[in-house]
Amino acid sequence: MKKTFIYLSIMAIMASCSVAEKEKAPQTPVVAGETIQLQTPSKQGGASINEALWNRKSSREYANEPLTLEELSGVLWAASGVNRPDGHLTAPSALALYPIQTYAFLESGVYLYDAKNNTLERKVEGDYRHLATLQDFANTASLNIVYIADMLPYDSQSEMLLERQRILWGMDAAGYAENVNLYAAGHGLKSITRGGAKAEEILKLLQLNPLRYEFVLAQTVGK
Repeated sequence: MKKTFIYLSIMAIMASCSVAEKEKAPQTPVVAGETIQLQTPSKQGGASINEALWNRKSSREYANEPLTLEELSGVLWAASGVNRPDGHLTAPSALALYPIQTYAFLESGVYLYDAKNNTLERKVEGDYRHLATLQDFANTASLNIVYIADMLPYDSQSEMLLERQRILWGMDAAGYAENVNLYAAGHGLKSITRGGAKAEEILKLLQLNPLRYEFVLAQTVGK
């Protein structure tokens, strides 16, 4: 009985310490600007991969609450951040061509993720989150991500048919998106991968030539 009491007391102390650590976790607000310098996520933290897999689900209800800089940094790094000295990314790419560009649609503007410099570079100022979705629930979520394929890297694969290219860059974008889903599930966030967005309007907004660029996937992340 005494051993049981001691064991339960230790567990209670550990639990209270865990809560205290979470309460002390940095909550840095995102300061909008032409460039947002992101943080490098720690190699420690979050749930285990098994817990994240158990927690992963598609969510369609989001609070109108911004992500912290720590959360935004982690989500984008999970999608397509650099994780090795040789510059390769967290997600695989067929033929190592990395044709996918990751755009963050925030209330303050549309940003292109620069994995090498770990920054968000604003391409358009203003709230265009509604273009990144065909469903109203995503309009006010903190972050909508749009994955766009740049066909230029495939110039070296001239014998490859366009339909085959689409399969490959679709695989790439799916890998980016699932990385985000698992990161969100492991860090107390909500997410959903979506196949629809106002693709033509997005390309026009970003001044991207549709003969070279193509919308692939969209994703919502929030609280």
